Amino acid sequence: MRQQLRLAVVSLILSIFGFVETGETRKVHVAVPDLSMSLIAFIIAKEKHYYRAEGLEVELIKVSAPVANLALIAGNVEFGAAGASAIPSVLRGTPLRFLFHTYFRPLYWLYASPEIRDIKGLKGKRVGVSGIGSGSDTLLREMLQRHGLEGGREVTIMGLGAGTARFVALKAGSVDAVVLSPPGNIMAEEAGFRELVSFVKEDFVELQSAIVVRAGLVQSDPVLVEKFIRATLKGFLYARDNRSGTIPILARIQSMRRDIAEKTYDLSRPAMTPDGSVSEGLQRRALENVLKRLGQKEFPPMEAIFDYSLTRKIRAELEVQGWRPKD
Repeated sequence: MRQQLRLAVVSLILSIFGFVETGETRKVHVAVPDLSMSLIAFIIAKEKHYYRAEGLEVELIKVSAPVANLALIAGNVEFGAAGASAIPSVLRGTPLRFLFHTYFRPLYWLYASPEIRDIKGLKGKRVGVSGIGSGSDTLLREMLQRHGLEGGREVTIMGLGAGTARFVALKAGSVDAVVLSPPGNIMAEEAGFRELVSFVKEDFVELQSAIVVRAGLVQSDPVLVEKFIRATLKGFLYARDNRSGTIPILARIQSMRRDIAEKTYDLSRPAMTPDGSVSEGLQRRALENVLKRLGQKEFPPMEAIFDYSLTRKIRAELEVQGWRPKD
C-alpha cells in the first residue's frame, strides 16, 4: 500500500510537470533513488548541461529504488537509474533493459555499534538497509549467509530509506548496524562506529547506477535513448577523469564538507566501470546471487537483460571525435 501511495505521488508530480516538447527541448523524467556519488554521472550531465546540449530538459525525480522501478514499469518516467534493485523484477519477466552502468563494485559499507566486533555478532540484532529487495539488502543477506546467519530470521533486516537516513537511525540506536553508502560510512567512522565490511573490497559484483529502460523504448524512440546515453556517458567520463571538477559539485549537491566529498570520491572511484559497460562474465556474476535467492537455476540470455551496444557505439564515436571533459 505504501509503495502504491508513493507511485501515486510520483504520477501526480509528473502530471504537474507534464510532458512538454517545445522547440528543440524535450522534457524527460528520470527516477533516481538519491542524489549522491552513486548517481554522479547523471548529476554531472545535468550540471554541465550535457543533457541540454542534446535538446533534453532532464528532471531527476528522487524516489526509493523500488518505487523508481515501479514508475518505470508503469511508464510514468522514461528512464530509471536504480541498478541492482531492478534485477529481480527483470529475472521474473519484467521487460526492462540495462543500457549503461556507472559501477561494477558495490558502494556499500556495513557499520555497527562499537560493541559488535564481527558479522557473527549481528545474530539477534537489527540491521538497516535502504529497502527490502534493494542491492544493499541482497548483499547483506549474502554476507550473512557466508558467516552462517540467515537474514530475516536470525538477523532482523529493516528498510530505512536512502541517503543518510540509515546513519541517523544507527546514531539514534534504532538499529544495531546499517549498510551505508558514502558519505554515510564516513560519518559513521567519524562518530566512532565500527566498520564490519567494506563491500567494495570484497569479491562481489554489483552493477549500480544504471540507465534502465522499458524494453520497447530503444525501438520506439531510438533518438531519445541515444541522446540520453550520450549526455550521461559524458557526465560519467567527466566524473571519472576530473576529480578536481567533480568534488565541488558533489560537496554542493550533498551539502557536505569538502574533505568528506574528497573521501567519498576517492572511495568510489575504483568501483567505476571502464566505459559504462561490463563484460558478459561480470554480468553473469551480478546475476548469480539474485538467481539463487529467487530459487532459479537457469541463467537467462544476457542480451535479454543487458544491452550495452549503444553505450559502446557512442563511446567509440566520442573517442574518434577526441571529446574530453572540460571544466
